[in-house]
Amino acid sequence: MTLKDKTNLTRTFICIDFSDEITKEIARIPPLLDKKFVGKFTELENLHLTLKFLGEISLEQINKVKTLLSNISFTNFQAHLEVLGTFSIKGHPKILWIKIAGRQIYDLQKQIDESLMQLFPKEERFMSHLTIARIKHIKDKVDFDHTLKNITVKKIMFYCNFSSISALMPSLKQSSTNFNASSIVPTPDP
Repeated sequence: MTLKDKTNLTRTFICIDFSDEITKEIARIPPLLDKKFVGKFTELENLHLTLKFLGEISLEQINKVKTLLSNISFTNFQAHLEVLGTFSIKGHPKILWIKIAGRQIYDLQKQIDESLMQLFPKEERFMSHLTIARIKHIKDKVDFDHTLKNITVKKIMFYCNFSSISALMPSLKQSSTNFNASSIVPTPDP
């Protein structure tokens, strides 16, 4: 692959975006964990549930993805925020997340996987979660764990429909596309 080929690639993933109500609940959490760790909270406008990460792909691949995803069908479904948790490496938390509960999310992710299996490998272990922070270092693990255990996430219900599924394609000040029943259709930057 030449340098020119690499510059024509777009980081792409298929995801569910969240309503203002969900974003407001998530925005309540960072101040509760302020100064408990060194790292970075996810910007509120970037919150999403990744259903499938596609990586850096070409416009040709994006067009193939659009065609393949146009065959997916699912009924609107309900999901909700559940609990806070962390992904750890060797006992050191690295990702702070909120679980998104709803059986149909797993069904939808499986459909996406199956639709794209000729282009991308199957997800080995999908977990329905929303990353809210990346952790470099925890200052006091006992205090962090205690604080985390005492934060209650409101179990806000929300509906997933085709207008809430997106394929985001960031590149500097990003472009994005919305996934609808028939295809992925580009939309202008906000």
